[in-house]
Amino acid sequence: MTVIGVISDTHGLLRPEAVEVLRGVSRILHAGDVGTPEVLEALHQIGPVTAVRGNVDRDSWASELPTSEVVDMEGVPIYMLHNLAELDLKPEAAGFAVVVYGHSHVPKSEVKNGVLYFNPGSAGPCRFKLPVTVGKLVVEDGAVRAEIVEIV
Repeated sequence: MTVIGVISDTHGLLRPEAVEVLRGVSRILHAGDVGTPEVLEALHQIGPVTAVRGNVDRDSWASELPTSEVVDMEGVPIYMLHNLAELDLKPEAAGFAVVVYGHSHVPKSEVKNGVLYFNPGSAGPCRFKLPVTVGKLVVEDGAVRAEIVEIV
């Protein structure tokens, strides 16, 4: 079994509660709107990090972040991007099992056409009266399940 931490929309704020939830995961996926390089540095202290650039990640440090990324965990292919509206491929046709995204700040986990679409919600500043959340993907025997963890 492999547990992947999923975080998004930190906007420069990495809460201690998020760090606690992410401790012990095999990899951390950040779905964009990181906000500052210090957030990524702190996440790297927990474990390996794969991050994509979000619409607020405009400073020079963020130019190194890709707009999309592919991660394979235990043979489960995961496609990452920040804004789901910018998805320019059919994940099921491309062979992806999971699409990880952020941007909306709304935590969501749903399966469409055999693909798990997972938004961990926002772990940064409280906005829009939405919960503050992070997520986990649990990969076991080739199957993946999503968990949303409210941290505030």
